[in-house]
Amino acid sequence: MTLAQIIGTGSYAPSQVITNKDLEKVVDTSDEWITERTGIKERRQAAPGEATSDMAVAAAREALALSGTRPEEVDLIVVGTITADMPMPSCAAFVQAKLGAKNAFAFDVAAACAGALYAMSVAEQFIRTGRVKRALVIGADLFTRIVNWKDRNTCVLFGDGAGAMVLAPSEDPQRGILSTHLRTDGALAEILAVPAGGSKEPVTEETLRTQRHKLTMNGREVFKCAVRALSDTTQEALASCGLVPAQVDHVIAHQANMRILEAVMQRLEVPVEKCWINLDKYGNTSAASLPMSLDEACRAGRIKRGDLVAMLAIGAGMTWGSAVVRW
Repeated sequence: MTLAQIIGTGSYAPSQVITNKDLEKVVDTSDEWITERTGIKERRQAAPGEATSDMAVAAAREALALSGTRPEEVDLIVVGTITADMPMPSCAAFVQAKLGAKNAFAFDVAAACAGALYAMSVAEQFIRTGRVKRALVIGADLFTRIVNWKDRNTCVLFGDGAGAMVLAPSEDPQRGILSTHLRTDGALAEILAVPAGGSKEPVTEETLRTQRHKLTMNGREVFKCAVRALSDTTQEALASCGLVPAQVDHVIAHQANMRILEAVMQRLEVPVEKCWINLDKYGNTSAASLPMSLDEACRAGRIKRGDLVAMLAIGAGMTWGSAVVRW
């Protein structure tokens, strides 16, 4: 089958910056505490009235322009998000309309912080089978509206943003997405969740009062799961291609926490310098994190033709995965 190739990337971050110093005024924390434990210095917050689809469209336009693709040439739009504009319809439907991508079928993928990687894997399958010629993959989340601003363990971590990729058939059988490996462990669902707001626990005055419609996280358990899962699945993805971590030129990873990234890189025995880092500027942007990092690395000239790129991300579910790409 024909490989799928990433031919364009784009990203968007809202203009409003929230620094660690700003958060010192909101919760019992400090710049030193946040920096030491997470590596985050600031994050971005969407403007009032700005929706997830607005951010997604901004990133998509950059990716389409870089790839030389017109909106009407897009066959498929997959948006990784858990903060869609509304419960129904999908965020992707709004993106399709705003872009004018009238020939594309569109839907969302809910895999939290692993959303863009899951979405890319879905789009890749359509391209490999020949069903789709141009696919637009977007990761976008607006977490500043679902965090509990009284919970210092979570509100300091997240920011808003969007990243996009355009996929197309590769003309070179040696270049493109070589493998994607996805995993889920639903037994760990409660360690990272938004408990209320769904069919199990609809929003009531009580859930609003107790903030159960906001993000909850068991940080210790998430950390342990992330380090083990990301290193294992990356090894699997590489091995399936007959490759080893030492051959990796670049790592594009979900930017959750600097300690997690360092621990994963150590387990893989890959120098941390090979991993693109931007969480100090944006914090954890959930599904946007991986494509935003990829776009920055590409535009900085870091990734060259023929380079081997390992992608990895983990999110609520718990969901995680890795991909291997020959650029």
